[in-house]
Amino acid sequence: MTVPPEVHSAIGGHPEPLVFATISGAHLYGFPSPDSDYDLRGVHVLPLRDVVGLYQGRETVEVAERRGAVEIDFVTHDVKKFCSLMLKRNGYVLEQLYSPLVVHTTAAHEELQAIGKNCVTRLHSHHYLGFAENQWKLFERERPRRVKPLLYVYRVVLTGIHLMQTGEIEANLVALNERFRLAYVQGLIELKMEGTESAVLADSDVDFHWKEYQRLRGELELAAERSALPRDPSAKPALHDLIVRLRLND
Repeated sequence: MTVPPEVHSAIGGHPEPLVFATISGAHLYGFPSPDSDYDLRGVHVLPLRDVVGLYQGRETVEVAERRGAVEIDFVTHDVKKFCSLMLKRNGYVLEQLYSPLVVHTTAAHEELQAIGKNCVTRLHSHHYLGFAENQWKLFERERPRRVKPLLYVYRVVLTGIHLMQTGEIEANLVALNERFRLAYVQGLIELKMEGTESAVLADSDVDFHWKEYQRLRGELELAAERSALPRDPSAKPALHDLIVRLRLND
């Protein structure tokens, strides 16, 4: 994927040193529309004075802006906050960490990826089940019903099944469907990518997708029950050490 120069230029304007910045959202998931914005996600490191003194630095930095013809949504967390999220059943931050669409990286990014393997647990299934349910509710209540939230339903539930079965983060729906081979998913991706963020689905197709969603939820629940992944993460000591080193090297 070719990343527009406007996306790279957004990195230079960040107020804190960055550990990494990657692309998330529809571009990572494999179904961007021509009018999709670029979702940048990453980690920054607050200087020691901004975490031990009376004045606290920003744990989260959010910037939404247009650069030329490109809409950019750029969100980063301080390394401590990000690592705390890694230790919870938060698949979203792991997807950001392991996104192959890297805009900025460092040696600490590589170390964080290595440590992150010990954050993956079978309880991450709850994240994906909950996320899928929220996206289905969004899809169901809209009129007309958009393709985008339905694609998120399938992306999330297939990511969860894949994670439970392999221990690997894969957020790209095109790559996932090479394994699961669901013909209707490819059709939805093409409909979204050829249209806009507001591409819609025919009402007559809703019942089919409800049944498929329920079937795949069942597969995710079963995969979690059978998963060889641990129940709890074991990465806390290594993450603590990395945070301390990053602070002291400021």
